[in-house]
Amino acid sequence: MGSILEDLSTRIRVWRAAPPRGRALALAWQPEPRAHGSARAGARLLEGTWHLAGATVVHDGAPWTIAAPSAPFAVQLHGMGWLDDLMALGGREAQRRARDWTLAWVARHGAGGGPGWAPAPTGRRLLRMICHAPALLAGAERTAPYFDALYRQARVLADDWPRAAPGLPRMEALTGLLYAGLTLEGMADLRPRAVMGLAVALAEDVRPDGGIASRNPEALLEVATLLNWVLSALEGARHERPAALMAARRRIVPTLRALRHADGGLARFHGGAAGREGRLDRALAASGVPARNDSGLAMGFLPAHHGRTSLVVDADVPPAGAVSGSAHASTLAFELTSGATPVIVSCGPGGAFGPDWHRAGRATASHSTLSLDGHSSARVGAPIPVGTGRVAPLVQGPREVMWQRSAARRSSTLILSHDGWRTSHGLIHLRRLVLSTDGRTLQGEDALRAVTAADKERLEDVRLAAAEDAVGFAIRFHLHPDATAEIGLGGQAASIVLPSGETWLLRPGRGAPVSIEPSVHLDPARLHPRPSSQVVFTGRLLSYAATVDWTLTRVEEAGAPAPHPSQPPERAP
Repeated sequence: MGSILEDLSTRIRVWRAAPPRGRALALAWQPEPRAHGSARAGARLLEGTWHLAGATVVHDGAPWTIAAPSAPFAVQLHGMGWLDDLMALGGREAQRRARDWTLAWVARHGAGGGPGWAPAPTGRRLLRMICHAPALLAGAERTAPYFDALYRQARVLADDWPRAAPGLPRMEALTGLLYAGLTLEGMADLRPRAVMGLAVALAEDVRPDGGIASRNPEALLEVATLLNWVLSALEGARHERPAALMAARRRIVPTLRALRHADGGLARFHGGAAGREGRLDRALAASGVPARNDSGLAMGFLPAHHGRTSLVVDADVPPAGAVSGSAHASTLAFELTSGATPVIVSCGPGGAFGPDWHRAGRATASHSTLSLDGHSSARVGAPIPVGTGRVAPLVQGPREVMWQRSAARRSSTLILSHDGWRTSHGLIHLRRLVLSTDGRTLQGEDALRAVTAADKERLEDVRLAAAEDAVGFAIRFHLHPDATAEIGLGGQAASIVLPSGETWLLRPGRGAPVSIEPSVHLDPARLHPRPSSQVVFTGRLLSYAATVDWTLTRVEEAGAPAPHPSQPPERAP
């Protein structure tokens, strides 16, 4: 009953938003399309494969007859972000499908029907329909319904944008509204309203360090991309670029630079992927802001860049509350990239492959860090309502995360700890990472400690309840799927070979058991999860403390013949 009333309410609001009769409906100014879609995704669309919001549907014909498998799928479909993919593919057939499918939406849903009228998808769709208008209207017999739909969406969005959730959804809604005010004949009054809304939203959503509350690097990239489009559109239409918007960009870009791996992708944490190829570098170049955040934490991450090696560590408490619906229990996890190839990674965001993968990707065991048997450092809680949907926030995560960074002539040292298992087990995780300045060696040390008398008592209670003398733990190093691993040195090391022939040797310093186990790489740009592998050191906490030290060393450069893992290299100093 509620959805019927909501649909009726939307239809009434869209009906009231109809432009006055006799008004000229046209674009007063045509902005340059700035989105860079995926030609591969565009080709899949022509084949009838729709991969949205964790579900894949094969469907011939206009997508508006698809029986959407979920509400998020329907919202993404109606948001029309896929238009960028068809335009990236190019060619007559892609342009024809884009035109036919968009005009079919106008005919079927332009009067207010369907699930795509929330502020964020409306802003996303309006932006695409404006920027791609020349291609979408080429060869169309009638353009009046198209423009009528543009005006209705703009007028509805003018009233509805404050209902958008903070962060990226609100940014999408306001960007669409601004473009409407800049381009639609007779709608110039929307521009100052959108600019004011953007200034307030960016002040609230972008923190002084350039980060956002979700701590999702890819979401921060999308905010920066939309902000670049906003500022470029204002400049192109010969309007002043407000100081508040320019200041927000100067906060965001240095943090994005800090979170950029050596291969040009982003660190993959808290629901964010690496970003489409080239998207980050385009956003950085378009900003004109050269600075990088080297002050310490960048949105809660500690980066270190030496030689052609990049290291990014999650060094802050995880997000909480409504913004943590895709956050990960990844505290103290790291990723390492060598040149153009990721070596040690996180499994990544699983939301593109359904709820089960979404939940699995959030677990501590899906990250390159220490995990207790069966226990993540933060727990996924019960779903709560957020906007028009529901999310499962992180709960019972670390309350205190400490870090210290020092630099010497030969290395950078990161010392970190978190108390995510203190309440449940009485344990604190400590991690020490030392990256050599030539980028060839990463030395690590992971420790579990029960520090206080209360901590030790809690640990004893856990052992008694489980009827176990020891608490099991594992230190996991998830590998990129393009890397291959093999056990060597009599079972005491793992040789990791990259596609280029570059080889890294990973080994514990105190004889911890080493194994290679299956893993998975979750990349939203692909239709399915990719099989991968992980190197795992295992141990058991027999007393109140345990320590495992380890070394990851680049032993062969790209293109050079790699030694057999049974032949030990010289240890790094």
